[in-house]
Amino acid sequence: MLLEKAREFINTMYRELNYSQSAIDSRLDEIKNEIAETGTYRHTSEELTYGARMAWRNSNRCIGRLFWETLIVQDARDVETNEAFIEAINTHLKEATNGGKIKSYITIFSPDQPPTIYNNQLIRYAGYEDKGDPAEREITKLAQHLGWQGAGTDFDVLPLIYQLPHETQMRMYELPPELVLEVPIEHRNFPKLKELGIKWYAVPIISNMDLKIGGITYGTVPFNGWYMVNEIAVRNFTDSYRYNLIEKVAEAFEFDTLKNTSFNKDRIVVELNDAVYHSFKKHNVSIVDHLTAAKQFEHFERNEKQAERQVTGKWSWLVPSLSPTLVSNYHHGYSNEMKEPNFFYKKKAEKTGCPFH
Repeated sequence: MLLEKAREFINTMYRELNYSQSAIDSRLDEIKNEIAETGTYRHTSEELTYGARMAWRNSNRCIGRLFWETLIVQDARDVETNEAFIEAINTHLKEATNGGKIKSYITIFSPDQPPTIYNNQLIRYAGYEDKGDPAEREITKLAQHLGWQGAGTDFDVLPLIYQLPHETQMRMYELPPELVLEVPIEHRNFPKLKELGIKWYAVPIISNMDLKIGGITYGTVPFNGWYMVNEIAVRNFTDSYRYNLIEKVAEAFEFDTLKNTSFNKDRIVVELNDAVYHSFKKHNVSIVDHLTAAKQFEHFERNEKQAERQVTGKWSWLVPSLSPTLVSNYHHGYSNEMKEPNFFYKKKAEKTGCPFH
């Protein structure tokens, strides 16, 4: 099975990169021999990089796949010590943030003995009983159990909770504030919004997925793209099981009713998107609006058709949560077949506690 997966991956990758058939055969012979001797095989740096990029290209839930070839890979397969682990995490934060001009970035740890990261994202806000992000209450309790005490605000950055291979105890690491870029949210026409003190972090670094390349599973692979505006403005800020800010924002906007027939809930969502987008731009932080993202996805689809590759996708994720009928992919479906290489969510039981976006 492993050799079959390896053969499929190597054939696809090497042909896309215009390697000769003799080079393909030679590499497959090496892999066959390595598997026979050790039971597994090790990807070259080029295979690791291109495999991770292919995984982004195949990510059914991601609307930002046009840029799959630009993904930067930090090869951390040889990381063993705590110092090396923290250095890899800090390097990821610094390089991906890039002063606000966000780079798509992935750090890939050992497939055999990876460190375990318990956070869903490297950067996330704590969730208390009456403050913060309700989606993070479980990991917040774990952090408190390990001795962490937040300030009790709505936007306390959680520590990174992790465990190194061969260690029985969890470790905790508070991310350096200078490596966590945050954006205060304000509105050009509704100045009272700024008084709410709403903010969000710049880089969504997913850390709860497996990466599968050619039969090899990499269990710890924090990775990021950049935000699409409605992920923050619609989902994080207004979902009832997240920050649920509709009523507070209505007061800041001085809307006198939230009756369904007033359409003020709709206005709030639109204006919050405007606020988030222009706040990020004011602070020179990368972000994309939903209509531009959809146009970029159309371009990706054309590229894939030209390359004679099928575009798979999960429709409910590819259609933006704001004004979905205004984008072309609302009007047609996709096969949700999961191709490899790809990213896969871990089983719930494996983690305490959404792809490039």
